[in-house]
Formats: sequence, C-alpha cells, structure tokens
Amino acid sequence: MNKNVLIIGAGLTGVLLAYRLKKQGISVTVLEARDRIGGRIYTHLSAQETPIEMGATWLGQQHTALNQLLQELQIPIYPQYTEGSAWYEPTAIQAPQEVMLPHNESPSYRIQGGSSALINKLAEGLTKDELYLHTVVTHIKAHNDAIEVVTKNKTFTASTVVSTLPPNLLATSIQCSPPLPEHLMAIAKKTHTWMGASIKFGVSYPAPFWKKHHWSGTLYSNVGPITEMYDHTTVEQDKYALKGFLNSELSALTKEVRKEKVLAQLERTMGEEALEYLSYEETVWHEQPYTTAPYENFVFPHQNNGQTIYQKVQYNNRFYIAGSETASYYGGYMEGAVRSAQQCFERITKK
Repeated sequence: MNKNVLIIGAGLTGVLLAYRLKKQGISVTVLEARDRIGGRIYTHLSAQETPIEMGATWLGQQHTALNQLLQELQIPIYPQYTEGSAWYEPTAIQAPQEVMLPHNESPSYRIQGGSSALINKLAEGLTKDELYLHTVVTHIKAHNDAIEVVTKNKTFTASTVVSTLPPNLLATSIQCSPPLPEHLMAIAKKTHTWMGASIKFGVSYPAPFWKKHHWSGTLYSNVGPITEMYDHTTVEQDKYALKGFLNSELSALTKEVRKEKVLAQLERTMGEEALEYLSYEETVWHEQPYTTAPYENFVFPHQNNGQTIYQKVQYNNRFYIAGSETASYYGGYMEGAVRSAQQCFERITKK
C-alpha cells in the first residue's frame, strides 16, 4: 500500500493511529509540538518517583474500546480506592463533614503504571525519523496529489494528513490553504476542549496517613480551593499521594498562593498530618500552549464534541480531523480518543 500518513499530535489518538498504521506497513510521521508525547495524558513523577496523573486518569467498564486496547497491550488496570469515609464541605460557614460513600455499582479504574504507560507502549516502536518532538505546525497546504505540512523548521509532504489536535486549537493556530470550509471552522471554534479549563493538583506523602483513620482520601467541597480529591496510591502500595481538581477560577493566582490554600484546606479536613507532605504538584491546563486556545465566545462543557462534520474528510479525501473531541461517542475522554483513532485507521486503510 503506497501511502504515507502524517499525524499532527502525539496524544492518545495520534500514537494509537500511528501504531495501527505502522503494523499495516504504512509509512507514518508524527509531529508533536511539546517536548513529550501524551498530550493530555501526563503522568508526572513527583518526589521519590511518585506518579501523579496531571491529565486523563480514570476509565470505566463502559469504555469498551479503551479496555480492549489495554487488554491487547497487556496493560492491567485496578480499581480506584474508595474504602472508608470521605470529607464533604457544603458551605464556608459549616465545618467539614465526615460522610460514608455509598457503594459504587460502576467503579472507576486506573491504569497500572500510570496513564502514560499506555502512551509509551504505543509509541515504543516509533523511530526518531517517525516521531518528531518540539515540532510546531504552522501551515497546511493542500495540493492535488499531496499535502505539505509546514513547521517552524521543516516542511513535510504526505499523501494523507491527520490532525488530532482539539478542533479549536487547529482552527486558531494553523493556517490552512486553501481555507477549510467556513462552517467547519465556525463549529471548531465553538468546540469545547476537554481539560482546557482544568487545574489538576497532587500532593505526595511518605505514607498514606488517611488510611489509618479509615478515610478513603476522597474530598468534595463547595468551598475550595479543592473541589474534588481522591486517593492516588499506586497499585503496588509503595507510592502515596492525594490528587484532584482545583476551582478553575484560581488560575489567576500564583502557584504558591494556590499551594497555601490547598494545604490549609487539607489541614482543616484531615488534620496536621496533611502538612507532612513530600511535594505539591499542579498543572494549569489553559496555560499549556499546545493544549487549548481562547474561545471567541463562551463554550459549554463538551459543546460540539462528536459533531458529524468532523467525520467528513477534507482536501480530496486527504485530510482527516480526528482526536477525542471529534469522536461520535465519549467525546473528550480517553475512550473517545481510542474510538477516533480506530475509525480513522479503518477509513485510511480502506481507501
């Protein structure tokens, strides 16, 4: 099959698509703007090599495509720890309440070795001539028989190009010639970018002090700065952390101020032991230049995810728009990213 496919973005959709195409003997090139692969899957190694998920973390049994992929790659999963009571802060004038969590009929699971284990497994067969980091795409130029992809340092040519960028990022950061359809661009600029407004944080500890108190490590708060938090112990029970989300409005503050507020909240709910931490980590996703871009107007969560217009191939069946936000089902999740990659793979190989 005389094809060469260029993929923009080395997130889950991009590396899975490259993995599938390469196994079929199709030439692939993956361009990634960051200094790492994974996109919004990012397992950060904190103090004492404690893994903390700064991006995609959980999956469920309903995520059938992702589960099948993990089984294929022989990457195990394990249930999110929820044993014991949780803390709940209803209002600023009420003391934190210790509550029992109801039994969850649909538990969440985590990927053993961290979510990045999936990315690394898929990308391990890509050579330095197939995967380029620090490579920012600026222009896409379509011709009758090929497409040029222009970066800051080099121009690539391919018979087929796949963008796996969030649609709004594609629409606002890459100049396309000839221009993509106006309706497509208008929808793209109104498509919500999953994780774009999130602030994820993690606090690593030398020991899981919460478990000796029969606490699950779970916290829900209407007060903040933490809005929700969970136990983040490894499956081996040798690395310990608490991880969750901060109120996105705190992005205007400095990291140090956010850290102070987080530790104060942990102390008032879990006591002074919460201050005996190893490290505090956070990722403010809207500050990541190759993740999201400002919207022209207000966009609701998951707005326009899975729009049918993303299933139409552009530039004479040579340019695909893929990625989690474009998936017909589970848009914005790892499951959506997997489904998008597999659909794109099927369409490219059947051409």
